[in-house]
Amino acid sequence: MEKGYSEVKCVMGKGEMNMRILAALLLGGSLLCAAAPLFSHARNKKPALQEERAESTSVLPSYEDIIYPEETGKEIIKEEKPAINPSGLTLEERFSVPKGYKRVEKPLGSFQAYLRQYPLKPDKSPVLLYDGREKASQDVHAAVFAMPMVEGDLQQCADSVIRMYGEYFWGMGDYESISFHLTNGFLMDYSSWMSGNRLSVNGNQVSWVKKASYDDSRESFTKYLRQVMVYAGTLSLDKESTPVEEGRILSGDLFIRGGSPGHCIMVVDTAEDSQGNQCFLLAQGYMPAQEFHVLKNPLHENDPWYYESEIQDTLITPEYVFEKGSLKRWKEFKQ
Repeated sequence: MEKGYSEVKCVMGKGEMNMRILAALLLGGSLLCAAAPLFSHARNKKPALQEERAESTSVLPSYEDIIYPEETGKEIIKEEKPAINPSGLTLEERFSVPKGYKRVEKPLGSFQAYLRQYPLKPDKSPVLLYDGREKASQDVHAAVFAMPMVEGDLQQCADSVIRMYGEYFWGMGDYESISFHLTNGFLMDYSSWMSGNRLSVNGNQVSWVKKASYDDSRESFTKYLRQVMVYAGTLSLDKESTPVEEGRILSGDLFIRGGSPGHCIMVVDTAEDSQGNQCFLLAQGYMPAQEFHVLKNPLHENDPWYYESEIQDTLITPEYVFEKGSLKRWKEFKQ
């Protein structure tokens, strides 16, 4: 009797033990019979529990770690994904789309895909001028394209846009699409340049003169772009472009004002919500010649996306304000 009580005591609480003893006495059974099922269950369960814990790597929160909204009276707000991922190496990786929006799908090889996969300099990189100095205003950009400058004070606003179009087509091997009108109206096409023709300039008159052999090298292409930048600008680019309706924005579209000086910026990414409302990222070069960079939106410091709903009579960018009707598409460019 004493031995049985001792065995039961090691596995039962005092209250539970007393109830078992009372039941055993009333039924005329032994204490060991009453205690055996519980004792056997507890003894055999322990190894299984240890095995289960060994297989599991998750840690359950304690009761004190669980917060219930009705107890605190505060709404639990899920933290949203930040707009900028500092470790992102490309435009697509660096900039997350706003909540409720999705990037507009474009096929592999499109200009949209080209821009999204374009390498960016490390996060927080300053915008550099053509001579290596830092731009005076370093608070207007959200990222910098890893695109080397051409020599001299040439790669400004329209020139950066021309460079992006040209680089895309050159990389695709679509040389015939690389052509730009100069300010005087002359069409400077890369196919003629590649064949060895060079510009002959006499006042405002320009013509081709055969001066070199065929050359499709990277070095020759860069020289072609530099020559275009000397004689083209916002005036010529504006004349090559056609108006675009708001709500129909594509990557590669421009906000442009032709002039001396004028200004232009490029749409480098687009996204839309389930209702078709658009948002987009903008990038620019500027004066003096400087690296092509993604602009911040001055309406919200931590979100660089521009929203269609924000455009009323003007589009406000950090360094320029565009009037309504400035949205245009270069040569019906729909890549």
